[in-house]
Amino acid sequence: NNTRFLKTRQFSISKPSPVSVSEIGFLTSQLGGIRISYNPPKPLTAPFTPAIQPLVARRICPFTGKKANRANKVSFSNHKTKKLQFVNLQYKRVWWEAGKRYVKLRLSTKALKTKQKNGLDAVAKKAGIDLRKE
Repeated sequence: NNTRFLKTRQFSISKPSPVSVSEIGFLTSQLGGIRISYNPPKPLTAPFTPAIQPLVARRICPFTGKKANRANKVSFSNHKTKKLQFVNLQYKRVWWEAGKRYVKLRLSTKALKTKQKNGLDAVAKKAGIDLRKE
């Protein structure tokens, strides 16, 4: 049975013939209402664009570099949960002698004591802060 099937089936390989204008017209008329194109599906959500967020003052002292400390909050039953211990930051209007004006700064209380002891220019220079900008 297999040999009879192979004998009856004939394969022919021929060069592709150039398509004439009349054949193209026939093909287009046969496919009259069908549109053949591929449009990739659009994503359901818009591409992620980060919104411009306002500049938020971080809870870090610019003079001493102090920042929040991670600690445990311990309950009466000795149950520990994580918490942050923030720096004691204060807004202060400080007189700047070299600039002959007041400068508004957000300092930690430790930086205020250091400024009182060493002077504003010395503390700012050590921290690398230019007071003329502020």
